Amino acid sequence: MEFFCYHRDRPGSAVLRQELREAHWTYMDRFPMIARGPTMDGDTPTGSVHVLDLPDPAAARAFAFDEPGYQAGAYRDVLLRRWRNTLGRTMGDFPGGRTGGRRYLVLGLGSGTPADLEVPPGRDELIAYGPLLSDDGEAWLGTAVLLRAPDPDAARAVLTADRYAAIEVHAWQFGGRPA
Repeated sequence: MEFFCYHRDRPGSAVLRQELREAHWTYMDRFPMIARGPTMDGDTPTGSVHVLDLPDPAAARAFAFDEPGYQAGAYRDVLLRRWRNTLGRTMGDFPGGRTGGRRYLVLGLGSGTPADLEVPPGRDELIAYGPLLSDDGEAWLGTAVLLRAPDPDAARAVLTADRYAAIEVHAWQFGGRPA
């Protein structure tokens, strides 16, 4: 089962996040990732995205809440949802590579009739794309997208605006240990 996990930073936690950087990476190295990386406000991290395959919702909750930053109080909340990898690839397979261009996380939060289930045009600019689902995988709760786009408005346009209660756009970058 694939899961989307977004730890949102607590305001003022940048120093704590920096202190926990190695512990965070060591923890994350235990899990094969579809995609991962921080959301940013300029040079300051604002959150941490992880998309991965785990056996069940209980394992996903353990992953999210055992993370060293969460345990130390660096995050204000966690969005954890089942997810479906509609691209069928990892961020390492992204044709655009790790650098170049602006990258974004787009979260469309909704309920009811599913929207944007089909991969939109411009697949080569998509890093990860898929629906957010309930624990049992039955109810659609939104859509999560990682993509390369010229600006936040272009990133937001990947989703059908009137089908969501809210759409968030966050600057994002490829994560993982530096090479």
